[in-house]
Amino acid sequence: MLLHVTHETRYEYSPPVETAQHLAHLKPLATGSQRLVSHTLAIDPPPAQRSELPDLYGNTRAFFALEATHDRLVVTAESVVETSVPVLSPDVARDLPWESVRERFRFRKDATFDAASEFVFPSPYVPRHDDFAAYARASFVPGRPTFDVAMDLTERMYRDFDYDADSTEINTPAVEALAQRKGVCQDFAHIMIACFRTLGLPARYVSGYLLTQPPPGQPRLVGADASHAWVSVYLPGESDGDGPPGAGGWADFDPTNGRQPGEDYVTLAIGRDYSDVSPMRGVLHGGARHTLDVGVTVQPVGEVVELAPQSQTQSASQDKESP
Repeated sequence: MLLHVTHETRYEYSPPVETAQHLAHLKPLATGSQRLVSHTLAIDPPPAQRSELPDLYGNTRAFFALEATHDRLVVTAESVVETSVPVLSPDVARDLPWESVRERFRFRKDATFDAASEFVFPSPYVPRHDDFAAYARASFVPGRPTFDVAMDLTERMYRDFDYDADSTEINTPAVEALAQRKGVCQDFAHIMIACFRTLGLPARYVSGYLLTQPPPGQPRLVGADASHAWVSVYLPGESDGDGPPGAGGWADFDPTNGRQPGEDYVTLAIGRDYSDVSPMRGVLHGGARHTLDVGVTVQPVGEVVELAPQSQTQSASQDKESP
């Protein structure tokens, strides 16, 4: 698919902000199943400084600084992305039992380093907790391949959890969202990642977008979509006898929708959890109070229409992802 994504973030400040520095993760990744065709980032008011560098995980991170007093900030990212259905490498040990994967990531002196090991440890939004292990156990059947474990957990969470945008905040602990069986896609991704890490397996957070279809006979509303989040689970490569395993791969799973992402998904950034890939963050001097409006539109390129007025954008009191 050839998809056009518009992500507009609008802040209104009171009193005005005197100076500000911001970081943004708004440029889609180039992956084996995704090609970035074009990308622009418009900032109003124009920043005094701006730069773009890769972060630790290969995401593109934009930095910009505003040195003049301003009472609003509008950041608009427009991207065209060509997507295809993700395909696992044939070298991936898809049938390897989850216990074997866990053993590969146990610390051993002089063991071969695997970069995926970074995603086994707790992170700011994803702690280890016995409650995650208790919920995960029904999926982590002894001897079950890791891929099948992840698919089963994805489908169970889809059945067991209710999507409720009013049930959590950006800083709601994942263990609390697990207890109430409610949340948004950010919460569900953190819970699934925590289930894997608590049991010793690597998993990472993926932010991005999902192409949503309007009801039959209804027009596609500009600004009515939203950011999305899902999970990547690591599958090691095959091991040749006593030698180290070959290159592994990551398989994506979406517990919010009970499926694997396909060509209708756009990957924006990857990290340990939401804290690594939040679309916008900043440090401000002034602006004690603010309102935030976020409008996201994902359209096939052949259906692109112009951005609607501000009244059609999705309002948000916080930068929280939803499906």
